[in-house]
Amino acid sequence: MRLNSLKPADGARKERTRVGRGIGSGLGKTAGRGHKGQYARSGKGKVKAGFEGGQMPLQRRLPKIGFRSRMAADVSEVLLYRLDGLDLDQVDFAALKAAGLVEKRARRAKIVKKGEIKRAVKLVGIAVTAGARAAIEAAGGSVE
Repeated sequence: MRLNSLKPADGARKERTRVGRGIGSGLGKTAGRGHKGQYARSGKGKVKAGFEGGQMPLQRRLPKIGFRSRMAADVSEVLLYRLDGLDLDQVDFAALKAAGLVEKRARRAKIVKKGEIKRAVKLVGIAVTAGARAAIEAAGGSVE
């Protein structure tokens, strides 16, 4: 086998159909576009995505669903077991921010039960889930 003898497999390459090249080609005159109408015109065959001929399009007929609260971005979740790492008996939002447990943009924090807490901690001005509250109080801590 030599490089000059290589050729693609039979049927692998198909010649392009040349339209509008006379009656003998089978695709002369209207070039396979039919007579008149939108798709027979040059450059006018396309319509924008979602257009349904003037009928109210599907994406406008269906109701909008979902909602993203802008307040959710203000609240940062803190996992319960991370409170064990703090060497403080009284924890407030400023202490959490100083320790780097909440994001910079957060305005509030919420303690979520994940893991365990082994020492008594007093939380001041921080939201707590029901499970986290029970775990903190079981360890001898309190929530204000």
